[in-house]
Amino acid sequence: MKALLLAEYKKLELTDIPTPEIGPDDILVQVAACGICGSDIHGWDGSSGRRQPPLVMGHEAAGTVAAVGKNVTGYAEGDRITFDSTVWCGKCAYCLSGRPNLCDNRMVLGVSCDDYRRYGCFAEYVSVPARICCKLPDSLPFEHAALIEAVSVAVHAANRTPVSLGDTAVVVGSGMIGLLVIQAIKQKGCAQVIATDLNDQRLEVAKKLGADVTINVGKEDAVARVAELTNGRGADVALEVVGATPTIKSAIDCTRKGGSVTIVGNLAPTIELPLQSVVTRELNVFGSCASSGEYPACVDLLAGGMIRVEELITAKAPLEQGHDWFERLYAGEPEAMKVVLCPSL
Repeated sequence: MKALLLAEYKKLELTDIPTPEIGPDDILVQVAACGICGSDIHGWDGSSGRRQPPLVMGHEAAGTVAAVGKNVTGYAEGDRITFDSTVWCGKCAYCLSGRPNLCDNRMVLGVSCDDYRRYGCFAEYVSVPARICCKLPDSLPFEHAALIEAVSVAVHAANRTPVSLGDTAVVVGSGMIGLLVIQAIKQKGCAQVIATDLNDQRLEVAKKLGADVTINVGKEDAVARVAELTNGRGADVALEVVGATPTIKSAIDCTRKGGSVTIVGNLAPTIELPLQSVVTRELNVFGSCASSGEYPACVDLLAGGMIRVEELITAKAPLEQGHDWFERLYAGEPEAMKVVLCPSL
């Protein structure tokens, strides 16, 4: 089969590799669309240590069932499906308690690290366990369905955040995941969603996708503006979608006493936390990792138009253009958000 192979760091080769074999509990998926994730870019240059060559990357995907293992029920050849990026075991205490994102034996599609190597979806076919799969309606385009992995991250973060109907939320960071978080937290019942970023064009998209107010933090004080918008009280909840000391501090400072901060961003391995502000104002701080069973809900949210992704797709391209797009994204392609590679193009 045709595949985009990370042969060495910063070098992607379009090559032929064997079509993956499937086990009795697996599904062979013919990949229709796979998004390039920011983590793939950090893997491409070797900075994350999580994409050790040789490797087929890619974990945000959708396609059709090409074959099923002998134990698989509920799926048949030709079914339109997507699947989790996390391959969870289904046997450990976390899986059995309904928290597969914390699986003790988790692997991630398209990741190769010191512990395991798992080929991903920048290829014509991929093998995945049936337990991580989810059916798609005919109305949902594959390139939209490929973004369900990212949508699930946002929906999980919203589910982790305690919201009461009518609350005010601040979303710190209006990149790809931030724009999805804006939509997810609005769906959960927030009456006012305030989006912050340094980029005016991203903030314009945030407004189109449901943000009630946008704040360019390079031009105005976010904390003062949020206080003004909430009669001096502060936001009920804040969701931080960057993962760095300044943005986490901003999220905390924007939140009212007794409020909640959910940290989704994971850019820096360590940050400085304004401890006294968290303790003396009795804030709740939640971490949010990947997703945990939200895929069916995400399919419904996309199919029903309650979360939109078309505005986030910068380009659709064949695998042959994969290396060029990685170079462009790595170089900081202006206003690029999500590039989707389609093996059949």
